[in-house]
This record gives sequence, C-alpha cells and structure tokens, in this order.
Amino acid sequence: MAGPLKPNDPDRRDGPSGGGDDKKRSPWGFLNIIMWAVLLVFLLQMCRSTVESAAIQPVNYNDFVRWVEEGYVEEVVLDSNAYTFTLKEGSPPLKELLDQMADSYGNGALNGLFSQFDRQELDAAASSSIRFQVGPVTDFDLTQRLLDHGVNFHRDPVTDEQYMMSVVVSNVLPILLMVVALLFLYRYMFKKMGSGGGFGGIGGVGKSNAKVYVEKKTGVTFKDVAGQDEAKESLEEIIDILHTPQKYTEIGAKLPKGALLVGPPGTGKTLLAKAVAGEANVPFFSISGSDFVEMFVGVGASRVRDLFKEASKMAPCIIFIDEIDTIGKSRDNRMGGNDEREQTLNQLLAELDGFDPGKGVIVLGATNRPEVLDKALLRPGRFDRRITIDRPNLAGRLATLQVHTRKIKLAEDVDLNKIALATAGCVGADLANLVNEAALRAVRKGRRLVTQEDLLASFEFVIAGSEKKNSVLTEFERKLVAYHEVGHAMVAYKQKNAEPVQKITIVPHTEGSLGYTLLMPEEDKTNLRTKEELMAKITVSMGGRAAEEVVMETMTNGASQDIQEATNIARNMVAMYGMSEEFGMMALGSVRSQYLDGGYGLDCAQDTAAVMDKAVKAVLDVCYKDAVEVIRANREDMDKVVAYLLEKETITGGEMVAILEGRDPALVEGAYTSTKAKPQLPGDIEPPARHVHIIDEPIPMPAPQGDGEEEPAPEGEPEKPEEPEEPKEEQGH
Repeated sequence: MAGPLKPNDPDRRDGPSGGGDDKKRSPWGFLNIIMWAVLLVFLLQMCRSTVESAAIQPVNYNDFVRWVEEGYVEEVVLDSNAYTFTLKEGSPPLKELLDQMADSYGNGALNGLFSQFDRQELDAAASSSIRFQVGPVTDFDLTQRLLDHGVNFHRDPVTDEQYMMSVVVSNVLPILLMVVALLFLYRYMFKKMGSGGGFGGIGGVGKSNAKVYVEKKTGVTFKDVAGQDEAKESLEEIIDILHTPQKYTEIGAKLPKGALLVGPPGTGKTLLAKAVAGEANVPFFSISGSDFVEMFVGVGASRVRDLFKEASKMAPCIIFIDEIDTIGKSRDNRMGGNDEREQTLNQLLAELDGFDPGKGVIVLGATNRPEVLDKALLRPGRFDRRITIDRPNLAGRLATLQVHTRKIKLAEDVDLNKIALATAGCVGADLANLVNEAALRAVRKGRRLVTQEDLLASFEFVIAGSEKKNSVLTEFERKLVAYHEVGHAMVAYKQKNAEPVQKITIVPHTEGSLGYTLLMPEEDKTNLRTKEELMAKITVSMGGRAAEEVVMETMTNGASQDIQEATNIARNMVAMYGMSEEFGMMALGSVRSQYLDGGYGLDCAQDTAAVMDKAVKAVLDVCYKDAVEVIRANREDMDKVVAYLLEKETITGGEMVAILEGRDPALVEGAYTSTKAKPQLPGDIEPPARHVHIIDEPIPMPAPQGDGEEEPAPEGEPEKPEEPEEPKEEQGH
C-alpha cells in the first residue's frame, strides 16, 4: 500500500510552514500566551467571587450589634477583611429575609415551596445556607459582647506558608495551567494543520493537502493496467524522460510539462497515473481538484503555490491532479473578479508556465469533461499531451479480465473470451467488480473454484441485480411477463442482424424488472454498427410490446425501458448518424459530455426539431410493424416456448431453439447456450476429449522381400495402392 512520507525519510519537512525548524519563532508569541492566560484567570476569579457573593447578604454594623444583643446570631467568623456570621433558626431577621425573597419570586414560587417543605424545614435550611457579612470596624467591646450573649466566634490562624500556598493555588497555579493548555492548543493549530504564523495562517488553510507517495510505494506498475496499450505507450516516453532527461535536451527537444488523461469513469485514469510513478520510481503527489477550493478567497491559489514548491524540492516527481475540471472550468463573464475558482485557475496557469521542466516535474491531470476546461489550460506548454483512455475493446477486455483473475482460482471450463465478448461497453472497474462478484458467488455455493457459470451469473447480477425471493406474481402477470420476454426473444431469433438470445427469465430482479431477455453478441460491435443492425435492435426492443398487444390484447408499463431505448437509438439515427431520408447527411445535434453519456444537444430550429420528431416516429413505426408481423407469424411457436418458460421460469436460448425445432429441450446441455449454438443431435460423433490431439502421420512403404530388390509390377496392370493405416491418437498436454 502506498503511504505518506515517514518521519525518517530524508525528504520529510516538519514545521508549520513546511520548511523545517530553522526559522526562529518570535518571543512575542509566548508573551501573548501568558497575557491571555492571566486575563482568563482574572476573569475566572471575578466570576467565582461574583457567584460566592451572591450567597452572602451584606448588613451594616449597627444591625449586627443589635442582632448579637438580641440573641439572633449563631456563629461569627472573624477575618481581617470581613466578619461573616449566621443567624439562629427561626430568628425574626431570617424570617423577614425569607418573606422578602418570596415577594421577589412571587407567591406562586412560595406556595410551591411550602407544598414540598414545611416552614420549620425551610427555616432550618435557610439558617445553614444563608450567611451575612459585615465590614470590620474598631470595636474593643465586640469580644466581650459576643461572650456575654453566648455567640460562637473564632478566627482561623494563617501562617506565612499557608498564605503563600493560598496565593499560589488561587492565582499562580491557574495561570500556569492556562499557559500549558494554550501552548498545547498553539502547537496543535500550527503543527497539526500547518501554517506560516500569525492570524492569517491559523488553520493551515493555505497548505497543500496533496498525498505524497515515495519511491516504489504506489504499488502499481504497468503490469496491473490492461486494455490501454495506446495510453501506456504515450506514458512510457514520460517515464523515459524522468529517467534520462539529458538524452532529450542534447538534441534540443523540450520536455513536456504535462499530460491530460481523458476518458469515461472507471477506465483507469488514476490507476495509470500511479503506474507511471511506480514505473519511474519517483515521488508521486496526488491531489483532487476539489482540495484546492475553500470558502476563503485566495486559499486555492496559496495551495497551488505550496504544491509546486514542495514538488520542486522533491524533483524528479509527478504531480497528479484528479478531477481537474473542478478548478479548470472555462472562465466567463459571470465569474466575478474575486471568485475563488478563477484565482485558483490563474495561479495554476502561472505555475505551469513558471516551473522549469528540466528539473523533472511532470504534471498529470485527469478529467471526464474535457469540453468544459479553459482553453488556456489546454494549450501546448501547459498540458502538451492529451491521452484518451476510452472503453476497452474485445482484446482489451480480455487482457483486463486476465489481470483481475490472476489471483482467482478458475475452473477448467472458464472461457474468458466469452466473458469479454458478453461485456461489450464495460470499463475496467466493471470487469473488476464482475470478477469479484463471481468469486463471492462461488464461495456462497460452497465451491473452491470459480466456474464459467459464476462469471456469467455475476454479469447478470451487475446488469439486472439479484433475484427477488419474496416477489409474488399472479398467474395473469406471469403469463404476461412470459409473452413479453418471449416476444423479445422471438423477434431477435427471426431477425437477421440481431444478436443471439442467451437466456430468458421471468424471475423478478432488484433492478425493477419482472424478467429480462439476455442477448450476447458474437463479435465486438461497440464502435461500428450498420443501419440494418440498428433497425434490428429497435425491432427487438419493440418485441415485448408487440407480444402484449397481439397475444394478450393489452398494454403495460413494463415496456417503458424498451421504448426509451428504442427512441434513443432512432433519435441518434436521425440527428447524429444521418440515416433518415428527410435530413440525409445533416447533423441536427452535437455531443454533450461524451465521456459521461450526456447525450447531445439540438443545434437546429424548433421547426426542424418538430420535423425530426416525425422522422423518429416513422422509424419506430416501421420497426414496430415488423415486430408485430414476426409475433403473428410465429404465434404457435411462441405458445410452446411460453408454456415451457412458465414451467421452468428460466430457459436458455438453446432450449428455445430446441422447442422450435421439435427437439426435447431437456437434452440441451449447458447453463448458458445461445440460439446460435449448434445443437448436438443423437448419434453425432462426440468431439475428442480435451488434451487429445489427432495426428495424421505418413505411412512408410514396406521393406522389399528377398535380395532387397523390388519386384516390378506386371505390364498392363496398374500398381495397387496400399491401404493407409488408421490415424493414431496421441495424448499430450
């Protein structure tokens, strides 16, 4: 696994600013911490004294003397700052104070208080909790007066050590604890997040968040990337430039500054970038375009500067910016001059122009939307190369499956070529998921090897989801779904340019379908299709609705996805492919987000669009008419197939052909046999077993008898040819 730089790496740079500990910190920072600590402790002491004073009632000295003489005072604590005393339970001054408190809080509060306590309990609680305080005055008779009236009084002795300890505990210790806490907070903010110091750098918002992978730590090489041979050839030159740049500079060639990887999601753009770093054995900076954007204006530009600064220190290296369209969108007048994204893009353009490519810093970018990128970002001198990573073809899918099955235990019946043929249009991520699902299915079935059935079943799981075990359909619904799916299969079987039927099922699946008909091509048709093939595809899509109307005399919403797919094909034929008589070679739309399957946008007038809709409907009407004719002509055969499908719920294309040809479908072997598979009739010679090769060897002439001379044949009689021996069988591996 790749990981960030370790503490013992020589290229590691600690410190808030990323430049090491060589910068001296200003002493004013520590003084500021102490000042903040003293201020906070002072505020805490004030809050504490305010809370304590709220529980003490101040009185004047005359009332204090009068209450002592009248015998209301219980105890007095003499202090140099104040005299604190408590009153006896039930004394009139205490009752008067409680009545004043009741008036201030309201009768409701007092009545609620009396509902829980009686007055005696309330007086007892108040006498122990409420204290009174009076300022000290020069009264030489106070001690005798307290003794005469039986008042308990005392003064707590305080030594110098106790006084100093109280000062330290109440003032100095809180300040020290506050200083330590602020120091930890300071170090966390500036070291953990990173900053250049000062209030402008708190939080490290201007620091680059790029993940750095050191040499041989990406764990990915070109051996882990398959199906993108053209892209690997383009990137191999970049690796050679990083290894031997002088070979190119000697001849006068300028080193490319960057390459832009363009393609649909899941094709392996990020994987290819890591493979380049793994092959070149250089540090690899990986960052997403969204990591540059923050709510503060100027932060993205600061992160761009920091990223290229760090990369120049570790050159030669590779900077990989994933989803570069986040910050590289085209600038327009709607963006204000203070826009964060525009400033980030301007800084990126300046950095791409400013750094010296001779140092060995290569910038790789990846995006799914190259059409939205700014033209200044795509010009030569910034991203010199544009490498398209498209969906793999048949050979590419086969190589990708071989890569993903290297660590998978496969059975002998696995045919990856057939899986690659069935997964037309899939990207590398889809194939990796397919192989993993097949391995999981083999474990669920209790097998130790992945079979061909597991791979095909996982392919169906990816496109249709898992089966709904608790879904219950009525007999009418099951019959309707069966005729709908057999309608697709029958039209596909009777169409010349349609793909062969592989499987028919009426088992509901989690992707929302109550059944489906699986068609698999015999050859890769992802790039080029004829008009006849497109018309056949539309006709097959119409087969389900045609069967509903002809057989069941009704229509359901189950054909909605079929109608949408057929309409999209017909609209592309008219607007994009020039396959209509009304418009001919005229393009009525342009592609929008071609790598994200965004369709196209119309580039024509509204009147032209209305005529285009009529042309699309004419194509659909022709195909639907053909589908209805096929259903009506093969109604009896459909009834036989539907009856068998209702019994089995899932049948193969080979079983369907067996029913149509009058053979027993139970004799068809194989869980996945298409309608184009050649049936094995009874009495057919079985093919030789695996690993047995039939070799036809020449038979040498027999040795002559007698003296070794061959006796000539009599004249007039032709020479009788010798009968050849039967061919020998040789078993080998």
